[in-house]
Amino acid sequence: MKRRLFWQIYPAFLVVILFSVATAGWYVSRSFEALYLQHVSSSLASLARMLEPQILEWLIAPDNSRIQNLVLSIGQKTEARFTVILPSGQVVGDSHEDPASLDNHGDRPEIQSALQGNPSCSTRKSYTLSTRLMYVAQPVLHQGRLVGIIRTSIPVSAIDEAIKSLILKNGLGIIVIAILGAIFSLAISRRISRPLEDIRRAAQRFARGELDVKLPVPESEELAGVTEALNRMAVELNERIQVMSTQRYEQETILAGMIEGVLALDNQERLMTVNHAASRLLGIRQFSSPMPTIHEVVRNIHLLQVVIRVRKTGQAVEQEIILHVPEARTIHVRGNLLIDSQGNGIGVLIVLHDITRLRQLETVRRDFVANVSHELRTPITAIKGFVETLLNGAINEPEHAGHFLSIIAKQVDRLNEIIEDLLCLSRIERDAEHGAIPLSGGPVQDVLKSAIQNCKDKALSRNMTLKLVCPSDLQAMMNDRLLEEAVINLLDNAIQYSRPGTTIKIEAVRNNHMIDIHVHDEGPGIASEHLPRLFERFYRVDSGRSRRDGGTGLGLSIVRHIMNAHAGRVTVVSEPGQGSVFSLHVPCP
Repeated sequence: MKRRLFWQIYPAFLVVILFSVATAGWYVSRSFEALYLQHVSSSLASLARMLEPQILEWLIAPDNSRIQNLVLSIGQKTEARFTVILPSGQVVGDSHEDPASLDNHGDRPEIQSALQGNPSCSTRKSYTLSTRLMYVAQPVLHQGRLVGIIRTSIPVSAIDEAIKSLILKNGLGIIVIAILGAIFSLAISRRISRPLEDIRRAAQRFARGELDVKLPVPESEELAGVTEALNRMAVELNERIQVMSTQRYEQETILAGMIEGVLALDNQERLMTVNHAASRLLGIRQFSSPMPTIHEVVRNIHLLQVVIRVRKTGQAVEQEIILHVPEARTIHVRGNLLIDSQGNGIGVLIVLHDITRLRQLETVRRDFVANVSHELRTPITAIKGFVETLLNGAINEPEHAGHFLSIIAKQVDRLNEIIEDLLCLSRIERDAEHGAIPLSGGPVQDVLKSAIQNCKDKALSRNMTLKLVCPSDLQAMMNDRLLEEAVINLLDNAIQYSRPGTTIKIEAVRNNHMIDIHVHDEGPGIASEHLPRLFERFYRVDSGRSRRDGGTGLGLSIVRHIMNAHAGRVTVVSEPGQGSVFSLHVPCP
């Protein structure tokens, strides 16, 4: 049956008090105690003064690690506890505890006296060790200025044991009383301190996160209630921490998987959450502090203005901004006020959506509509003009009518070529999207020979030579018809823009898991600013010459789409006056 703690402590204390009152040696014991305490106080002060020269050096040129190592070393060799404290109250060295875990000691009685430059002694219960200790604080001065305090301490229980040893020498009666008091005190202390010590150790383990620890339930009702409450608290706390950890992990996983950048700021504009997408978009690599402000990591004034507007108005704000770091991007920003359960604003949530590709596609679409309209309008305008001329009477002039009709026929052919190329592009895109373009391994040489044969007459008309360099056993994963069409387009451009009498070289080589087909010409070359847009529809380096020579402006775009259908790519290397090298990169079988 559990008994109340009162009935365990009170009878024992009563017996101790009765024996103590009946003891004739009370006054003697007090005298010895006072004498011994004075001796211990002097010894502790001597120990502090012994350490003062070394500690002074490391306090003047601060070196906390050396101070800690020294007090640990001395503390292991003596029974005393050593603590080094700065004038601010901060603990920088302790032989029994980690200095970082100790609170400010500026409010301790002995420290307050030492701060005035006076050595002091105090006997009280330790906040850290939960036991009564004797403290001696020795101020450390440098050139008349206080730079630190050395505090030495020893448990009063050890002093009591020493005093009891002295009392034993003073008589048989005092010996009997001391033995009985020690026996009763030991029994009582053990019965009370053991469960309390267990609770203390368990609480320390709880603080370290070891919540699976179970305390044994002691016999006393009060301690049993405390122990059971601690056990329940550990179970509930463990369950809550697991739930919170799971929720946090899920939240971090969701944020990490989002393509939108997410930033959460508190009311001081400190970053609470930044996901990977936001770090990538804003070029954030690492923080200089645990919770930096957005001004420390973001240099875009428009984004900062969104944050300010959300905080001032409390309303959602949407805006498109341009980020130039780490690269130029168009970002759609949406800012919302973060609200807690009571409806109070606790910060700002910023969501970043990269719409660079969307804006680029819109630009390409606008350019395509403008270009195709222009390309179609040119021949239509010419046809309309000559038809009106014929209708106005030129049809009755045979010498002019035939010429006008031939021009109309040429413009109609040009319209037909543009439409055919547009249909070809559309067909390639559609078939590639639906996987309707069959690819198979085959010899590259046969495709290149067929393409050369198609362009041979045009090359001969300009006294140009087509030279082929390709091993007969070279194989590629390809669609013969489409790859031939791509090579023909490149050869046609090379013949069209190269000087008469020059040589065009077609070379095919294996490059790891790819087959590279290079078309070398000796044309005028292409300036570097044109290269990034060279494969866009209707893009022309020299629009006047291209139209005059009969090009539609879609050939290189068709080549690019054919290479995309082959899971390959097309590249170009060119410099003005040095000719050009167009390359098709096709996967091996």
